[in-house]
Amino acid sequence: MKSQSKIDPQDKVVYDLMDEFYQKNLQADNDEVTPELAHRIQNAVSDPNTKNIHLLYLLLMYQQHISQTVAQGKSSNPVFQIETMNLLESETKEVYGKLPAIIYIFKAEALDSGSKKEEAKITVANGLKEYPDSIPLKVYSYLNTQDEALRQDLIQNHPNHWMVQQFGIK
Repeated sequence: MKSQSKIDPQDKVVYDLMDEFYQKNLQADNDEVTPELAHRIQNAVSDPNTKNIHLLYLLLMYQQHISQTVAQGKSSNPVFQIETMNLLESETKEVYGKLPAIIYIFKAEALDSGSKKEEAKITVANGLKEYPDSIPLKVYSYLNTQDEALRQDLIQNHPNHWMVQQFGIK
């Protein structure tokens, strides 16, 4: 994939799509991909001139794996998840020099599913240093630490967020 991709650290189209996916699916109260975002992602994937497309392919490959296993009622493959996220992390750092919040979240989920709980906790903590307002990272941090200040922040400031509700944080 990478050899087919035109690498350009100045081109932020893929980075911005990853960030928007995070903002609209993970950070928002409802976890729904808008038709507009789906259309922009599809356009980027189908445009042969999209730069850094290998990063978007990796993200979509990861997301498709998760979606398909959930839809089929099967367990995901944690080795695949971890390897995909490690590759996406290193490639994104190489191209952009930083990571969007979604990579911290997906990597933590992958590590957690692979029974690498300590690595997952470290990933969440590192993500919170970069994105202290990230609700998903706060949720995972709270679940890891049972920190009362985090719980209070989540229930007072984000009671309608889908992850706060999903994990029954009250």
